Amino acid sequence: MNGEREREREKGRHFRLPYKFCIFCCIMHHPKQHSIKMNIGALVSLFAFSFLSCVYAQDTTLVPAIITFGDSVVDVGNNNYLPTFFKADYPPYGRDFSNHQPTGRFCNGKLATDITADTLGFKTYAPAYLSPQASGKNLLIGANFASAASGYDENAATLNHAIPLSQQLSYFKEYQGKLAKVAGSQKAASIIKDALYVLSAGSSDFVQNYYVNPWINKAYTPDQYSSYLLGVFSSFVKELYGLGARRLGVTSLPPLGCLPAARTLFGFHENGCVSRINSDAQGFNKKLNSAAANLQKQLPGLKIAVFDVYKPLYDLVQSPSKSGFVEANRGCCGTGTVETTSFLCNPKSPGTCSNATQYVFWDSVHPSEAANQVLADALIIQGISLIT
Repeated sequence: MNGEREREREKGRHFRLPYKFCIFCCIMHHPKQHSIKMNIGALVSLFAFSFLSCVYAQDTTLVPAIITFGDSVVDVGNNNYLPTFFKADYPPYGRDFSNHQPTGRFCNGKLATDITADTLGFKTYAPAYLSPQASGKNLLIGANFASAASGYDENAATLNHAIPLSQQLSYFKEYQGKLAKVAGSQKAASIIKDALYVLSAGSSDFVQNYYVNPWINKAYTPDQYSSYLLGVFSSFVKELYGLGARRLGVTSLPPLGCLPAARTLFGFHENGCVSRINSDAQGFNKKLNSAAANLQKQLPGLKIAVFDVYKPLYDLVQSPSKSGFVEANRGCCGTGTVETTSFLCNPKSPGTCSNATQYVFWDSVHPSEAANQVLADALIIQGISLIT
């Protein structure tokens, strides 16, 4: 009997969450009173997730590791080590993080992926791969290869001195070798297979490339450029699958036309969000869903989920007060209208707000930690299939 019980415990060792999360699920409480509206299907998924989590012991994580690729939305500090303008390793970035220090995250505090890691039971975060912390036992919980200003368009990433996705994959191969040395080949293979993979890309391709590069927007319509980017996406997923990944969550584009920077640069006399840019994002997202569905059919054993960040962020922008926010038209840092680099969001930026929890956006592109909490709530619900 004891042997059978031990086998069951071993079988479920990754399907566990902290006790506090079980309470969270059961009473449907969202930190800081920021919440999202849920339909019946979402409620069923959340309670199923809660039940599954609480059945098992509460001393490990739901997945063994989190491995992240992409852009500034998920970069935790890789760009600190690159000769690029796109950095967040200086105040006021990070002022509300646990150590109140800038880490390289483009936020006042935690990213949505950090909050998701908390929810999945991780006590520390997978390190930025270029950082000194990416060594030894720290690699057992994953690695972060994301680079601000990167994306599906390799040329744009190179021009911005960011890490292109192809190089991020090369680093992942290197990581696998290091992991095998730390954990042993068998355990490393298990970690790679059962890890949760996250990909966030596309926003920089449009905002920092397509809309500002006259050669690109003359050569492609937005629809054609979306098709080109999604071809890169499909190739990336196939290569990642070939390297052992089986659980992948990919983020949709947000409502790009609602970003304060987009309103400033492209809104002209249009009130509110820039409709044509939002339309481009919606068109991309529709194609992304189709591409993801096709990949799941083509690649045996692949679980892939598209994380819809468009709707929850759009809802926050349109009705901020419903979720406890005060300001959704501008970011907290500086003027909140164009700040995205060290030139504009820095310790001397005039006008930086004192309470970022009231703001949907931290700078003119990236959500605040409070908004990331709302997005993370949505990601957990949408990613149920990846962790069950």
